Amino acid sequence: MKTVFITGATSGIGLQLAKDYSNAGWKVIACGRNPSRLGALSSYSSSIHTVQFDITDLNQAKDVLRDLPVIPQLWILNAGDCEYVDDGVVDAALIARVMSTNVIGLANSIESIQHHLQRSHKVVIVGSIASEVALPRAEAYGASKAAVSYFARALKLDLKEKGIQVSVVYPGFVKTPLTDKNTFPMPMMISVEEASETIRKSIQKGKSFIYFPFWFTSILRLIGLMPYRWQLAIASKLTN
Repeated sequence: MKTVFITGATSGIGLQLAKDYSNAGWKVIACGRNPSRLGALSSYSSSIHTVQFDITDLNQAKDVLRDLPVIPQLWILNAGDCEYVDDGVVDAALIARVMSTNVIGLANSIESIQHHLQRSHKVVIVGSIASEVALPRAEAYGASKAAVSYFARALKLDLKEKGIQVSVVYPGFVKTPLTDKNTFPMPMMISVEEASETIRKSIQKGKSFIYFPFWFTSILRLIGLMPYRWQLAIASKLTN
């Protein structure tokens, strides 16, 4: 039986991935912080083994992940958070929280599992299309995901020599509890079921960079190729 390891498995895309992989006959190691949500996920299927830890705590992550009931072949590092800066008023504590979860938490997770990684394993890192273009209020979230994107692409180069494949996911808007908090229009939003299906199919095909939904992410990628002055002008016009 194939095994997948998923962080951020108690909500949103991570939760749907855990359920879908379980339904497809995989053994799932589902990670999260919330014990009640982990309990509900464990009750969903006997093929789901839950692990509780906080990715921002390196010592805790290393202690919990030192030994696993089975070594996964697929590692999906999905955990993340989002907070926005309002009216250009920088809140350093807010930025530190987002960076701690999205960037340091990712590094903590990889350091804690790297002794398990073997040739032919796949590591999938979930970023965001927000990393491609500067957007209003996204000083913390966008910057953190830009760091995730660079980190993942550099890691891909280094792990290639060890026969370990790294893929990066760049979602647009997906309807999750996190995006439910947004108070602005979210064009071309897709369901969490669609997101999970796209990610799973793309991993199976061996894609290194996974973008969805197609048209929304293609538009932002095109804008991201333009000079910064043009990017800022277009982003300002679109968001206004």
